[in-house]
This record gives sequence, C-alpha cells and structure tokens, in this order.
Amino acid sequence: MKIDMNPNEMVIKAGDSDHVSNGSTIKGKLILTNQRVYFKPETNGQTHPNVEIWPDEIKDVMFYNNRLLFSNGLNIITKDGTENKFLVKDRSDWSEMIVRMC
Repeated sequence: MKIDMNPNEMVIKAGDSDHVSNGSTIKGKLILTNQRVYFKPETNGQTHPNVEIWPDEIKDVMFYNNRLLFSNGLNIITKDGTENKFLVKDRSDWSEMIVRMC
C-alpha cells in the first residue's frame, strides 16, 4: 500500500485499522505522519474515499467501545463536528501521538 507524501512528510506510526462510517466498516491502514492523520482503505473491488485529517482541523480525540468488551475505538472529532471513528490496536498510543501533534 502506497500513499502520496507531501514534501518533508515522515510516517510516525502506521497500522491496520477499520474506519467506521454510517454503520459500515472499511478495512485499511491508519497512518500518522508529522503533518496529518491519513486513512487509506484496502482495495477490495469497491471504492472508498481516503480520509485525511490535518492537525488544525482536530477538535477532540476520544475513546469509544466498539462493542461491550472491545475497547479499541478511537474517535477523532473535527472542528466542523465530523466524527472519524477508527478501530485500532493500542488506541491510547495513537491518541497520545495525535494530541501531541495538535
């Protein structure tokens, strides 16, 4: 999987993730760079948009539970009120790194 990088952009953390949108789950990679948070969906025959969140757009980073026993949800809320929900491993690490970037 390859993403287009901006000048002077470096990957800080990347991992498998699911993007939860309108009740459906899209598998892909969540990538944190020194400039943005980026979600690249897997190519599985369907087209899904990439998600790109810039630090100045982030209002809040919150945890949520996907199901009763699964505490792997990370919700990045933007200033326009959009909720970007991701299922990740080590969500506290992701959250800490994203908050530091803002």
